[in-house]
Amino acid sequence: MSTKHDAAQKLLGNFAPKLVQLTDGVLFDEIWERPELSKRDRSLATVAALVAMNRPDQLRFHLNFAVQNGVKKDELIEMITHLAFYSGWPNAMSAILVAKEVLSNA
Repeated sequence: MSTKHDAAQKLLGNFAPKLVQLTDGVLFDEIWERPELSKRDRSLATVAALVAMNRPDQLRFHLNFAVQNGVKKDELIEMITHLAFYSGWPNAMSAILVAKEVLSNA
């Protein structure tokens, strides 16, 4: 199992092993590895969706993952700012607070 999956395994492995298996095997090993989109583009789409749906817990992981996939901190901040007008001001404000917390050292 690769290191990108360690968080789910540690968090839920003993409690929800099937969900961890699906996350690792389907989401990360199949979907994220498809060549039609770069991992950088997948990260941008994923972060945008999580901001729009106001999913701060998953956003924390995916902001870091986006940086690992080549998205710059300033690009993430700009995207959240842009999304304020499309996904709602409260969602963007919540997301920017999470981004500040997660990306302060990035």
